[in-house]
Amino acid sequence: MAKYALGKKALGISDRSGFQYRLNRMKKEWTGALVGWDEWESKQPQLRTRRTLAEAQALKNPRPDKPEALTLVLNVPLVEVTFIPVLAVGQTGQLTVTTS
Repeated sequence: MAKYALGKKALGISDRSGFQYRLNRMKKEWTGALVGWDEWESKQPQLRTRRTLAEAQALKNPRPDKPEALTLVLNVPLVEVTFIPVLAVGQTGQLTVTTS
Protein backbone atom coordinates (compact mmCIF):
# COMPACT_ATOMS: atom_id res chain seq x y z
CA MET A 1 0.00 0.00 0.00
CA ALA A 2 1.42 3.37 -1.00
CA LYS A 3 2.00 6.05 1.58
CA TYR A 4 1.52 9.69 0.68
CA ALA A 5 3.14 12.75 2.20
CA LEU A 6 0.86 14.63 4.55
CA GLY A 7 1.19 17.81 6.57
CA LYS A 8 1.90 21.47 6.05
CA LYS A 9 5.49 20.98 4.87
CA ALA A 10 4.73 18.63 1.94
CA LEU A 11 5.70 20.14 -1.43
CA GLY A 12 4.38 19.61 -4.95
CA ILE A 13 5.44 20.69 -8.45
CA SER A 14 2.99 22.57 -10.67
CA ASP A 15 2.07 20.82 -13.93
CA ARG A 16 1.85 24.16 -15.71
CA SER A 17 4.92 26.15 -14.63
CA GLY A 18 7.13 23.67 -12.82
CA PHE A 19 7.28 25.88 -9.73
CA GLN A 20 7.23 24.37 -6.27
CA TYR A 21 4.19 24.98 -4.04
CA ARG A 22 2.95 23.66 -0.76
CA LEU A 23 0.84 20.63 -1.53
CA ASN A 24 -2.08 21.73 0.63
CA ARG A 25 -2.35 25.01 -1.35
CA MET A 26 -2.35 23.39 -4.83
CA LYS A 27 -5.56 22.97 -6.82
CA LYS A 28 -6.65 20.50 -9.48
CA GLU A 29 -8.05 22.04 -12.68
CA TRP A 30 -10.87 20.69 -14.82
CA THR A 31 -8.21 19.28 -17.18
CA GLY A 32 -6.79 17.16 -14.37
CA ALA A 33 -3.60 19.22 -14.01
CA LEU A 34 -2.37 19.98 -10.49
CA VAL A 35 -1.34 23.66 -10.40
CA GLY A 36 -0.43 26.31 -7.87
CA TRP A 37 -3.13 28.36 -6.21
CA ASP A 38 -2.18 31.47 -8.23
CA GLU A 39 -2.17 29.59 -11.58
CA TRP A 40 -5.58 27.94 -11.24
CA GLU A 41 -8.16 28.79 -13.94
CA SER A 42 -11.79 27.79 -14.02
CA LYS A 43 -13.36 26.16 -17.06
CA GLN A 44 -14.35 28.66 -19.75
CA PRO A 45 -18.10 28.95 -20.43
CA GLN A 46 -17.51 28.36 -24.17
CA LEU A 47 -16.24 24.86 -23.40
CA ARG A 48 -19.35 23.79 -21.52
CA THR A 49 -21.82 21.68 -23.41
CA ARG A 50 -25.18 23.25 -24.07
CA ARG A 51 -28.33 21.38 -23.32
CA THR A 52 -30.26 21.27 -26.58
CA LEU A 53 -33.73 20.00 -27.19
CA ALA A 54 -34.24 17.55 -30.00
CA GLU A 55 -36.15 18.91 -32.96
CA ALA A 56 -39.11 17.00 -34.36
CA GLN A 57 -38.08 14.95 -37.38
CA ALA A 58 -41.35 13.44 -38.59
CA LEU A 59 -45.08 14.02 -38.53
CA LYS A 60 -47.20 12.03 -36.12
CA ASN A 61 -49.83 10.69 -38.58
CA PRO A 62 -48.68 11.53 -42.10
CA ARG A 63 -50.99 11.13 -45.07
CA PRO A 64 -49.77 10.91 -48.67
CA ASP A 65 -50.53 13.75 -51.05
CA LYS A 66 -53.40 13.31 -53.48
CA PRO A 67 -52.16 12.69 -57.02
CA GLU A 68 -53.01 15.63 -59.24
CA ALA A 69 -52.47 16.13 -62.94
CA LEU A 70 -49.70 18.52 -63.86
CA THR A 71 -50.97 21.58 -65.68
CA LEU A 72 -48.41 23.66 -67.50
CA VAL A 73 -49.28 26.96 -69.16
CA LEU A 74 -46.76 28.69 -71.38
CA ASN A 75 -47.38 32.20 -72.62
CA VAL A 76 -45.01 32.84 -75.50
CA PRO A 77 -45.19 36.21 -77.23
CA LEU A 78 -45.31 36.17 -81.01
CA VAL A 79 -42.26 37.77 -82.52
CA GLU A 80 -41.92 39.13 -86.03
CA VAL A 81 -39.15 37.21 -87.73
CA THR A 82 -36.70 38.94 -89.99
CA PHE A 83 -34.44 36.81 -92.10
CA ILE A 84 -30.71 37.31 -92.05
CA PRO A 85 -28.65 36.05 -94.97
CA VAL A 86 -26.77 32.87 -94.05
CA LEU A 87 -23.06 32.82 -94.77
CA ALA A 88 -22.35 29.28 -93.55
CA VAL A 89 -24.46 26.16 -93.24
CA GLY A 90 -24.06 23.46 -90.63
CA GLN A 91 -26.03 21.00 -88.57
CA THR A 92 -25.69 20.19 -84.87
CA GLY A 93 -28.95 18.52 -83.96
CA GLN A 94 -32.65 18.25 -84.65
CA LEU A 95 -35.44 20.42 -83.30
CA THR A 96 -39.10 19.47 -83.40
CA VAL A 97 -41.77 22.07 -82.61
CA THR A 98 -45.45 21.15 -82.41
CA THR A 99 -48.14 23.79 -82.13
CA SER A 100 -51.87 23.53 -81.73
